[in-house]
Formats: sequence, structure tokens, C-alpha cells
Amino acid sequence: MHVCLILFPGFPMLGYVLIREALRIANLCAGQTLFTCRIRTVTGDPVTASDGTVIAADAQDWEGAQGFDLIVLCAGPDPLGHLPMGLRGFLTRASNAGTTLAGLDQGALILARLGLLDGREAVLPPDPERSYPAVALSRRTHVFDRQRLTSTGGLAAAEALLDWIARAHGPSLASKTGQAMALGRVADNSSRQSLPNSADPVMARMQSIMAAHLQDPLPLPRIAAELDLSMKQLRLRCDKALGKTPMQVYLDLRLRRAAQLVEETALSVSEIASATGFASASAFTRSYRGHFGQPPRAERAGRKRAAERAAPPANIPPQIPARTWAEDSEATRPSSSSAPPPQTGTA
Repeated sequence: MHVCLILFPGFPMLGYVLIREALRIANLCAGQTLFTCRIRTVTGDPVTASDGTVIAADAQDWEGAQGFDLIVLCAGPDPLGHLPMGLRGFLTRASNAGTTLAGLDQGALILARLGLLDGREAVLPPDPERSYPAVALSRRTHVFDRQRLTSTGGLAAAEALLDWIARAHGPSLASKTGQAMALGRVADNSSRQSLPNSADPVMARMQSIMAAHLQDPLPLPRIAAELDLSMKQLRLRCDKALGKTPMQVYLDLRLRRAAQLVEETALSVSEIASATGFASASAFTRSYRGHFGQPPRAERAGRKRAAERAAPPANIPPQIPARTWAEDSEATRPSSSSAPPPQTGTA
């Protein structure tokens, strides 16, 4: 799949790096090149990032919009001051071809100003010049609504891209990519981290949506609406494909993520509870114990004891026994065989 980043002067370097890194790691996790990334700048010339880094464009024109699966607008503090004539046509052609259009932080304002967010829910920064009554404003960190992806700044860029990866290539790849980004390496597969498989593409998409919103779980009616299903249809389809209710599937995904955090991080129980959408540490502990058979603290302590038992013994130098005073005296006393020869004199 092909991704295009459109950079504006002063674009946030953190968001840019997170997107590039997420795509790179996703390819590593997949074991093949699933994603490519091309750079365009709004001016066609090299642009300077928020930290002073200068990035050059791979192309200087507005051709080939239909060849991208995702186009991301990375804009700086004055996004509306750089809107070239060809940008609207480029984005419109891409949208008509089914491309997802994304705006990170200030980039979302550009999509709104061009009317490309009308009738959709979106995350928008304040615009001192005008309001957008046709856009349903969201307070979440990112929103995916009918081929539109918008997010706040900072780390939310990574969350938003993982959401898109989950929808494009499944929740398993998105989960592995997110884990690798958090750990700084590609993690080994674990049965706890694997997601239920389903031949039903709608159920796969349901799990993708859920996996992208573990910290702030979505209401099930909203998930059903995104899948164009009623709640009754969602329950029946989920039971047939996965043998569980939608609520059970969602809870399983959250607890699998929690188990990974218990095993691979030093986060406290309260922090893990918050990261996986539980209202309190006690509620999280009850759910965790019911699912895995023991509370998270006990599991972490058990793993620590097992690791200590498996550790090789330290190399301790052999102890030299102390000698007694008598032994020391005997060792230093001259023996008869070592007495010096008698001296001979001359007459």
C-alpha cells in the first residue's frame, strides 16, 4: 500500500518521524514491504520542519493522486497560509478513488477548509477565522470516519496511523507494530497477543476498530454503526463468527494488551488499567484474575521468581582457607636443609 506525506512549512517533526517509523516497523513485523512512503511538499521545494530539519520532496507536481491508499497532511502553525491551486484537485481525485485522507493536528484544518470533512466526525484544532458547522467535532485524540482520519498532535499521530494499519491489514499487524514501537524492537509472537481469527471480513474490521481504541473504548452501538449493522445483527454475526458477544471480544482484546504490559513493562497496575480502558485498578485486577487465573501483581512476581531460578549462578572465586598462627610460624621458620653453608676463613 502506498502512503503520501504532504509537508507544509514548519510541520511537526515528531509526527513525521512517528509515521515513517510506524510504516517501517510494520514492514518488519510483516516480513515484507507492505507499505511504501512518498514525500511531497506543499511548495514543491524543500521545507523546514519544526526542529529546523529540511526535507526535500520526492515529486514536485500534483499528479498520481489515485495511486495512493493514504494521504497525510502534516502542517505547521500557519496551515491555511500555504494552499496551492493544485492541492484541492489532488485531494479530491484521491478521495474519489477511495483514498483515505488524513490531517494531523493543523493538517485537519486544511481538510476542513477545503470541505473534505463535511458530514463527518473529526478532531480539529481551533480556527480563529471561522467555524465548521458541517463537521461533528470530537474530543478524542483521533477519529476515523469514512475514509477520513484526523488526530491531535504529538503521540496521537502514531495512534492514528496504527488505527489505519489495523483497518488496512488487520488488528494483528497493528498490535505487533504498536508493541515494537513501545519496546524499541520487534517483539516475539505470544499466544496472549494473538487476536481471534475470523473468516468474516466484517468481524475482522470490528476487531480492528476495537484494537485501535483500547485505552478509550468505544460504545458498542457506535461500532455497530461504523459497520452498518444494528446491535442485534452485530451480536448474531459475532456469535456465529467468533462464538462470543461483542463485549466479550472487546474485553479479551483489552486484557491481552494488559497481559503484554504486565509481562514486558514496569508500568504500575494503575497505569496498565488506564492504558487498557478500565475505570480503576481494582476493576482491572478483578477482570484480569477472572481471565488469567491470578491478579497481575502475582503474575509479575511469579515471572520474577522464575527468572531468578533460571539465572545461572554467579562466578564466585574459591575461598582460600585461613592459616593458623602456628602454620604461619612453621612456614617462615628456616629448616636445617636450608641453613647457609659454613664460612671458611684463611690462615
